[in-house]
Amino acid sequence: MVKKIKKIDARKELSMFGNGIVGQIDKGSNPDITLPIRALSNIFFDKKSGLVKLGIKVSHRSYLNTSHTRKFMQTVMVAAECNKIINQGVTTSIRDLYYALKRTIPDTNENTFEEQAESDPILEDLEATLNTLREALHLKADRKGYLAGPLTIVDSDDTIDCSKMGSSGWAIPSNVEGEIITFSKCTADYILFIEKDAVWQRLNEDKFWKIHNCIIMTGKGQPARGARRLVNRLHNELKLPVYVLADADPWGYYIYSVIKQGSINLSFLSDRLGTPDAKFIGLTTEDVKTFKIPNNVTIKLNKGDEKRAKEMMKYVWFKPKEWQAELRNMLRVGYKLELEALSAKGIRFISEKYLPKKIKEKDFLP
Repeated sequence: MVKKIKKIDARKELSMFGNGIVGQIDKGSNPDITLPIRALSNIFFDKKSGLVKLGIKVSHRSYLNTSHTRKFMQTVMVAAECNKIINQGVTTSIRDLYYALKRTIPDTNENTFEEQAESDPILEDLEATLNTLREALHLKADRKGYLAGPLTIVDSDDTIDCSKMGSSGWAIPSNVEGEIITFSKCTADYILFIEKDAVWQRLNEDKFWKIHNCIIMTGKGQPARGARRLVNRLHNELKLPVYVLADADPWGYYIYSVIKQGSINLSFLSDRLGTPDAKFIGLTTEDVKTFKIPNNVTIKLNKGDEKRAKEMMKYVWFKPKEWQAELRNMLRVGYKLELEALSAKGIRFISEKYLPKKIKEKDFLP
């Protein structure tokens, strides 16, 4: 049974948030905002769900604390702007939100925000505090990622056949919630999620999705929330297995882990963004021997790679013996590989030999 996610009334939550601050001021108190701590110290791995979860620790953002004042102001500004656009019945981008709020404070040389890197975390703080999504706050991000395969969706009132999207595929929007995106028809056997856009383009050109009756998706590197949420929905609602294809390096493995159990930064959204049943199909350093990949396409590990691999070996979600063996082997051989290394065996080797063999033999990492 698919777990239903409770729908939050963002307008009501924002009203309570604002009234709480006003109430503190009316009482002559120092206005204070309570926020969940979104840091490693308050993150745990829930073995039952297989997801990274946010703990119960909280922090306080007080107006009269000079180290908090700026962020307090920014938090209230973001909340007020969200309330305004909800009341106007419009949607805007998180980029436009930043520009709408950036200004110089009168009679000072200080700006409310210097760059979007300040406003984005404030928005995430607000999502976590209100237990809602930015989409419910009428905000969206730039679309990132593409999809092709035997899937028909209804996007608002438009029916889209993802098997007839040509070379570009269907661009995945940031908001893929059920009230916007619904699944009309799907005959696919599984989802293949691909780290690299260039590799997705190769598989799309080779019509891999048509030959093997699957959906191919890419997040173009680190996948955005829309792509991860779509994977989550397709798996839970249509019962499609999920296989992840990424580089054989710590960063490719990290991308897989984010799709599988969620990320530390967005742990408050793991139920929506994580897909614990996802499997890693490759690439691995063991594949060099298995598929006789030439050694001249391997890349020597640098100090950062080695450090990251050793850190990952300590993470609970990389404790399965198969992952421990892969990470140990990477450190032993001292190299990593990008997916493009498979082209050394032929431009279509990945679509005609590598992936079919992996899938047929269920040669996955958990």
